[in-house]
Amino acid sequence: MKQVYLDYSATTPVKDEVVKEMLPYFTEAYGNPSSIYSIGVNAKAGLDLARQRVADLINADAKEITFTSCGTEADNWVLEGVADKLKDKGNHIITTKIEHHAILHTCEYLEKHGFEVTYLDVDKEGFVTPEALEAAIRDNTILVSIMMVNNEIGTVQPIKELAAVARAKGIFFHTDAVQGLGNVPIDVKDLGVDFLSMSAHKIYGPKGVGALFARKGTRLSNFIHGGAQESKKRAGTENSAGIVGFGKAAELAREGLENHIVHSSVLRDALWQKIEANIPDVHFNGPRDRRHPGNLNVSFDYIEGEAILLMLDAYGISVSTGSACSSKSLAPSHVLDAIGVPITRMNGTVRFTVGDFTTPEDIDYVVDALTKVVTRLRELSPVTGQEGW
Repeated sequence: MKQVYLDYSATTPVKDEVVKEMLPYFTEAYGNPSSIYSIGVNAKAGLDLARQRVADLINADAKEITFTSCGTEADNWVLEGVADKLKDKGNHIITTKIEHHAILHTCEYLEKHGFEVTYLDVDKEGFVTPEALEAAIRDNTILVSIMMVNNEIGTVQPIKELAAVARAKGIFFHTDAVQGLGNVPIDVKDLGVDFLSMSAHKIYGPKGVGALFARKGTRLSNFIHGGAQESKKRAGTENSAGIVGFGKAAELAREGLENHIVHSSVLRDALWQKIEANIPDVHFNGPRDRRHPGNLNVSFDYIEGEAILLMLDAYGISVSTGSACSSKSLAPSHVLDAIGVPITRMNGTVRFTVGDFTTPEDIDYVVDALTKVVTRLRELSPVTGQEGW
């Protein structure tokens, strides 16, 4: 059976070049990077190169990059670290209603510990305006955290303009760029952000490794206490092989960014055009422009997205009903709710994300299978009144 993977926003396959570069760090350069003998020094050299490669991808200084276990850890570190450092200055944080749960749940945690959080509304395409942000700022605001690219509907926020609002008020600005890294150009110097979260497994690197950009001059409380790893900022023996893989994936992402954007956006647009031409009563969610190049979020009337997902899986097709991080939850999407999608339509939503290994033939195969699946499910749907459950 043909296998077609269209869930690149959930995770990506690790590229061969990345695996090849990682392998020696399991069998040859396996030393502890903190050791001063040659095997440890060789491992440390791999980390240093990876740090520079990740920095180059976002136009940062290597000293501004600290490796973490994942993007979620980086998000937690910023929110909790700023809150701890600046609690005597203020207790107000600003974010949006469509953030990843790594941000939302951390904000909920901080609210239980005396902090106040403003959750900004978004428009029907998921955008936050600089004016809305400025209006929400208070004298006790210490941090603004707004994601760069939404993981469900692909909205690319005007981060440069939003960060400028915070900077003018002397407030730290963080962006969760996990979905943006390798999918949109990122220049932290141009954007003016203070903190930026990243993850390797979204850019054809390994799982279990992420990174935090913290601009020179910013200070966070340590998230993990112990040894002196990562310039005494994040204790724990480094995941050498994973970090090396992240570095190689970052290098490939930087070199191939333009081709990746063109390839993904062309196939994404073709997928939507063919869905729209072959299946009635479908709805495009999110913006047509300023969007993740591979993201397509579609609602299908009268049927359940989870049923579509399971039936497509029988054809060897992998998609998502929303964020893969919360796909086991039966709760409606907070992102679709925030942009005003009716709950009946939310339940019939599927997220398709194409990537570097997607082909035009894959798109044709998916549309053919999807047409059959949707037709069959609507025949069974009590809403359409054709058969009942």
